[in-house]
Amino acid sequence: MENLRLQVSEFIALTNQTLEYAYPSVEIEGEVSSFKVNQNKYVFFDLKDDEASVGCFMTVWQLRTPIEDGMKIIVTATPKLTNWGKFSLTVRALRPSGEGSLKKSFELLKAKLEKEGLFSPERKRLLPSLPKHIGVISSTQAAGYADFIKIVNDRFGGMTIDVAHVQVQGAAAADQIIKAIRYFNMLEQMPEVLVLVRGGGSADDLATFNDEQLVREIAASRIPVLTGIGHEVDVSLADMAADVRAATPSNAAQLLVPDRRELVADVRHRMHGVIPAIERRIADYHDDVVGQLDSALGAIDTRIDDVHNELTMTSRVLGEYNPQKVLARGYALVRGDVKPGANIDIERANDVITAEVKHVKAK
Repeated sequence: MENLRLQVSEFIALTNQTLEYAYPSVEIEGEVSSFKVNQNKYVFFDLKDDEASVGCFMTVWQLRTPIEDGMKIIVTATPKLTNWGKFSLTVRALRPSGEGSLKKSFELLKAKLEKEGLFSPERKRLLPSLPKHIGVISSTQAAGYADFIKIVNDRFGGMTIDVAHVQVQGAAAADQIIKAIRYFNMLEQMPEVLVLVRGGGSADDLATFNDEQLVREIAASRIPVLTGIGHEVDVSLADMAADVRAATPSNAAQLLVPDRRELVADVRHRMHGVIPAIERRIADYHDDVVGQLDSALGAIDTRIDDVHNELTMTSRVLGEYNPQKVLARGYALVRGDVKPGANIDIERANDVITAEVKHVKAK
């Protein structure tokens, strides 16, 4: 059999074609060593076990979960022979493996984002008291989603609920949730609140909600975000970036909408307290009005008495000027042209005398 003669570049290209055909994508678990970032763009590290080691390469923007030497991870990668004859894995995604590595990655990213202020209480917003339009991001096949919808409808109902169906675990989950958040934020009529729910699961299942890009997207949302992820003891970075964190999907429904029955009972209780207060206020108002009427009537009576006294005095004064009373006191009224030879009438109390004027002189 004749040997195949190739140029170096041809050999590398053929090798990569073979690798791509045989292993288009592989998942490899190992421990990180020699981790470094070049030019803030490229990530290099070795993945090793007790017997072997392989070099890995990826870009910074693909590194959505912090890693460091000693952590155990699982990479999704494509085997490749570089133009310099070095075999390596081109990593597309990675995730921590094991409780210790998951916790370490969580703490590294938490410290980084906390320093940037993404979890600051000052940036948290209040949820609407009774939202009419809710955006829900979840897997519609998940029990947590079913619990949330049932409790919301049982407690109040009548609201518009738009649902974005996404994966809530696995490699594609974080990107799908990010797209859903962006979709709701771009709507002309945005929901009043976004609710991200997922039921319980293992630490590995819930690792989706510690994805750096997802956490940043939640923090950047123009719409207030409520999370109900896992159980009460499960706290993700998504929970910490959200405006409000609920312990469970069911608790998220309870925090989001009031119970209609509790509202009715509260209104009735308030009415029982309000009605007596209203009755007391009406009684006080009645007493006040009656008092004001009594005062007004008293003032009117006083004024009438004053006017009556004034009229009596005026009547007496006018009576004293009555001509008949003047005549009765011995005075007389003289009528006629007072000149010598003229006749005049002299009126007294009981008679009228006609007389001739004999003489007139000035006083």
